[in-house]
Amino acid sequence: MAKIAKKVAKAREGIDRNKLYGLEDAVKMVKARASAKFDETVEIAMNLGVDPRHADQMVRGVVNLPNGTGKTVRVAVFARGAKADEAKAAGADIVGAEDLLEVIQGGKIDFDRCIATPDMMPLVGRLGKVLGPRNLMPNPKVGTVTMDVKGAVGAAKGGAVEYRVEKAGIIHAGIGKVSFSEEALLQNIKAFTDAVVKSKPAGAKGTYVKKVAVSSTMGPGVHVEPGTAL
Repeated sequence: MAKIAKKVAKAREGIDRNKLYGLEDAVKMVKARASAKFDETVEIAMNLGVDPRHADQMVRGVVNLPNGTGKTVRVAVFARGAKADEAKAAGADIVGAEDLLEVIQGGKIDFDRCIATPDMMPLVGRLGKVLGPRNLMPNPKVGTVTMDVKGAVGAAKGGAVEYRVEKAGIIHAGIGKVSFSEEALLQNIKAFTDAVVKSKPAGAKGTYVKKVAVSSTMGPGVHVEPGTAL
């Protein structure tokens, strides 16, 4: 534990927790302080001026990051017949109907994104209590309930990131890897924040983007001047 604490303290050196940094400087600091033995994910957290308990203040959507996420995404598809064949051809990792339902009900969730054709939703709806809390429930608003199975699988595999505001008004997502260039990370962050800003709900009042921070999986958070990230 002492070794970990020492590592954390070292990573925090030079970061003023009360200061807001420009986005470029923040990304440089996150990259420089990532010291894990694996390729850490770079994450963004945004505090929004919304209360998601109200329907007109919910923020959710999907954004295609220009440089991908650097993560291998496993995709499950609920489909039958020709659409199931289309899903397999597009590179889906798991394809099925009742058989896939049984696997998931049995507690095995071996995927990161779930897509369904509209006709499968009565079946998938029975998994709401399992998939909902994991943010895996297919939803037409983010393009995961669709007849364009090929396009949805391609987007999921190519760097599409879903986002949804949590109870405290916070959105967070992985937007790349530490091994990415600063330019690639900056492009991904701008694409992500742009999508969140465009998703501003009708019920949002006052300042919409209150705080922004970036970090790596094992590294400290760096607070960002919001205006430089938008």
